[in-house]
Amino acid sequence: MNLKSVIVSIILVFSFLQLKAQQTANKINLNEWNLVWQDEFDYSNKKLDQNWESQNGPSGHILCSRWRENAVVKNGVLELQARKENRGGQEWTAGNIWTKRRFGYGYFESRYKYAGAAGTNNSFWLMPQGVNLNTEEIVCELDINEGHFPNEVNTDRHHHQSGGSYNGQLGYTEGLSPAYAHSFNNSIKTKRIRFSSNNSTHFHLREFRIYETNNNCYPTNLLSDNADSSVSGLKNLALEGNVEITASGVLRDEFKVNSVADGSLSSSWVSQKTGEKWLEFSWPSEQSIGHIQFINGWQKDAVWHAFITDYKIEAEVNGEWVELANFDVETKHNYAEEYHVYGVDWNVENVKFYFDNKLIRTLPNTECTDDLNIWLSLAILEHAGEVTDAIDGTSMKVDYVKYYQKK
Repeated sequence: MNLKSVIVSIILVFSFLQLKAQQTANKINLNEWNLVWQDEFDYSNKKLDQNWESQNGPSGHILCSRWRENAVVKNGVLELQARKENRGGQEWTAGNIWTKRRFGYGYFESRYKYAGAAGTNNSFWLMPQGVNLNTEEIVCELDINEGHFPNEVNTDRHHHQSGGSYNGQLGYTEGLSPAYAHSFNNSIKTKRIRFSSNNSTHFHLREFRIYETNNNCYPTNLLSDNADSSVSGLKNLALEGNVEITASGVLRDEFKVNSVADGSLSSSWVSQKTGEKWLEFSWPSEQSIGHIQFINGWQKDAVWHAFITDYKIEAEVNGEWVELANFDVETKHNYAEEYHVYGVDWNVENVKFYFDNKLIRTLPNTECTDDLNIWLSLAILEHAGEVTDAIDGTSMKVDYVKYYQKK
């Protein structure tokens, strides 16, 4: 082996070790912690009341009342069940429980499945029970996960004080991206392109690009406003003056449909909330299409949020719609079918949120010092997706809850 090969090998090994060290640093190491308290729900339903208290009444801020009867322990699993029934002045019921004791700094985790329908909020969180949120004293809330079907994870830190102040909910969704691109081996000859989605609520499409067949290939930096000028000879047919763009609807009048193809990521078409969402591009004469790409979601502090969970792209060929591309995250990552672990390391300096033992967010701990109760809750609310009868009979299924303290 010559000297150059030795140097390259050393560099590769060093890079690999750096990557492994970074990955290790971003994972929770439970060998550094002592398990202090746990509930694995390996008992009869009536014994749930030994460790937990339950809401029994209506909920003004959500669409369901919540009752002890909706928290059911069976076969080693706690089910927080959603039912379509009129009780407490609301059309839905669900379950909401919290621990009788409070806990201080430590690592908290729970392993659970989501209720299998849009419109459900599957929550694991920390907050003192029975406090007045409208006082001058700061009340801390740590949302370890407010999960939305099929696989959206939401973390947050709240400081409730005289009406409440929030850090801002941050979403993490496995398998989703702000940008998607599809190239076609053979040019697509068509006058119409259709994009459609059954996403459970409204979404943002920031830019939809339809490129004429181009031998110099297509943009690779999809999140750039200058994508169209990055490749020589490129023609974006979605920006042509003779294109007609129509859509299924808009969330509000200011979200114009033509914003989906104006060359800027700062504007967007925002779909209506319910029903199938679709977008169509039509030209008076046949076009030759080689590539389609689009950007979805919205951005805050360099982080993208609220991605669509499914889509289909079609072209009209000889009077029939022909599918060009499709995606459905539910077939790849469905948290109603899969158990996952949600955790938080809450300490004097910061609050670290984990998904399957992997660090996904860190916030400074500026105000959260008092002991907190552990909560497990299922709620029904519109911002978690379209509320339909599909919710009836679903449940958030909790395998265990654990609390650790640092050795």
